[in-house]
This record gives sequence, structure tokens and C-alpha cells, in this order.
Amino acid sequence: MRTQVGIVGAGPAGLMLSHLLHLRGIDSVVIDQRSRENIEETIKAGVLEQGTVDLMTETGVGDRLKREGFVHQGIELRFNSLGHRINLYDLTGGRAVTVYAQHEVLKDLIAKRLADGGRLVFGVSDVTVEHVTSSPKIRFTVGGTGQEIDCDFVGGCDGSQTYCRFLIPAGEIRTDYFRQYPFAWFGILAHAPPSSDELIYTHHERGFALVSTRSPDVQRLYFQCDPEENPDDWSDDRIWDELSTRVNGGGTEIKTGPIFQKSILQFRSFVCEPLQYGRLYLAGDAAHTVPPTGAKGLNLAVADVHVLARAIGSFYDSKATDQLEAYTATALRRVWRAQHFSWWMTSMLHRFSGANDFDLRRQVAELDTVTSSVAGSALLAENYVGLPLS
Repeated sequence: MRTQVGIVGAGPAGLMLSHLLHLRGIDSVVIDQRSRENIEETIKAGVLEQGTVDLMTETGVGDRLKREGFVHQGIELRFNSLGHRINLYDLTGGRAVTVYAQHEVLKDLIAKRLADGGRLVFGVSDVTVEHVTSSPKIRFTVGGTGQEIDCDFVGGCDGSQTYCRFLIPAGEIRTDYFRQYPFAWFGILAHAPPSSDELIYTHHERGFALVSTRSPDVQRLYFQCDPEENPDDWSDDRIWDELSTRVNGGGTEIKTGPIFQKSILQFRSFVCEPLQYGRLYLAGDAAHTVPPTGAKGLNLAVADVHVLARAIGSFYDSKATDQLEAYTATALRRVWRAQHFSWWMTSMLHRFSGANDFDLRRQVAELDTVTSSVAGSALLAENYVGLPLS
């Protein structure tokens, strides 16, 4: 195959990059080791920033999002068993977030790319990328047959288990910045009515808890736990008791129901620098990961490829390379701000190992400062709804 941009990975970054390039008249081929069914059926939460929602809507993949997504104009911070609402909408001049699961975003992008004649190859194996500093070539096997793609550029969008990142030589060129947090989230999906109209972020002496929603009948909830916790050791009653202990009070009560999924979500922060090498450009989780507290993962992937598609478009329009050369610096400014916000939310709300009463009271004072100050609330709101993509 011959294409202009070969894209490794059919996650949010890879599919959105292919979609945005298509709108600019630029051809691409997307490959992924997973099947289409696996991609579309792997359930992942999704809190979409205003910029992500606007981009999806403006580029023709937002119809179902607008119909089925839950728009949240505020969030609640709970501490000392009392809720404190952060009015995102008023504090940011009419911006909000939309709860719409990541796998639903992927369904929409896959359907759109196929409808537009896009080339998506699922279920590949033996992927290699060669000659990224000159004339890139992607080799892979599908259906027992070897294939190769000649391309001008490679989009390394293959997620946190990336192959593409390691094509950038470590040490002499690539630097990896990493932090592992000493806790995880125990996540559940349950058939239950909503416990709240908006997301609830809870600080408690036993640890953090998050109340989210998926649909009128399905709820997504999390609580802080040990990274080595085994979900099978937790009965439904024990899970509901733990969530109720951390969240209930001040007029809020967790609504319970049958739990049909349990999982442990690890906490880590990671950034690779630079995001480019020769004609290879990393985007999304291949380049960086953030703790889920700030809800930035999918949104950062979309922001990356918004920059990258514009830069590649500039190259094909006029052979200008300035935006391509600036891709790392442009994308990383947003990435590091998102890392800071995610760290801030995490450190303010979670119970750290070795924390004493002083630490707990300091956290409560910080939460009180944020929720009782317009400036503090506005800082949180502006970062939560997301910086403008432009």
C-alpha cells in the first residue's frame, strides 16, 4: 500500500488523526492489532472537554454524542460529609463537560472513517516500522499474509503499550518522565439509578471516591484502593458499604444495584520527550499518560492530533515544515499543564500512605480554599472543562 500518513493504532488518537487528515484531503491508513469488535466493546469511561465536544461536532462525528451524552455544567467536591458545587458553566463563560464513554467515541470515529472510504486494518500482527528518518515503511501481517505500507509520515498512536515510542533512541534523544502513585482505583459498573446529576469527587479519611454515571440505568463508581487489591475479594455488599461510608451524608446517598463489572485502575503519570523523531510523530497514550482524576487522557489525545493534523496539512499545502518542527513544543505545553492539573486533583483528594492527621487537615483546608474562593473555583473549572484547542 501507498499512503501519505501511516497510523499505528486505532484508538482515540489514531482514528481522530485519520478523520482530521481526511477532511484536509490527506490520505491515511490505520492499523491495529485488536479486532474492531474488541476496540468497540472494551468499556472505558469518558469525560469530554468542551473543546473535544466542539471538535467532534464541527467535524461531523458529534451527532450521537449530542443525543446521548450527559452534559454536566458543574461538579461536586465533597469533604467533611458535605458537598460543594463548582459551577463550571458560570465560571468559564458557558463551557461544560460531557460524559460520553470512550468506546462510544471510537464507534463513532470508526463508522465515520468507513463511511468516508477510510482504510482501517484490524487484527494485524508482527508490526514493524522502518526508516522513520527518511522514507518510512510499516510492515505487518494480517490473515497470514505479510503487508507493507510506504508513507511520508508515521503517526505513532499505539497507546500505553506502544511499540512506536521505542523507535526514538533512549538517552541520546528520548527522555522518559515517570511517576507511579502508591494507590489505585477500584472501579465498578452497576445497574442502578443515578446517585447524583453531576460527578462527585469525595475526600474521606478512608480514601477518595468518585460517583459518575453512564446512562439512566448504568452507573460508574470508583474508590481508592491498594494497587494489589483483588476485585474477586470484594462482594457487592462490601463494595456498596465502602462507597456509602465515603460518600453518604449531607443529603447525598449512594443508590445501589447489581454490579456487573469490577476492575483495578492503576495510577501513573508519564511523558516522553520529544514527541517526534524524523518522520515519526507520537500522539495520545503512546506519548503520555495521566492519572484519571483530572479526566484528561482522551482529551489530550484529541488535542495532540488536532495540532498534528494542522501541521501535516500545512506541509502538504505549502511544503512548510515550521509547524511540524514545532509539534513537540506545541503539544507538550498542554500536556504538562494537564499533568499538573491531574497531579493537583489527585494530591488534594487522595489519602497517601503515611499521611497523618496533619496531612488530612491540610487537604481539607486546601479544598475549603478552592470551594470558598471564586479565584480557586475558577482555576479548577477552567482546567477541568479544558483549555481551548486553538
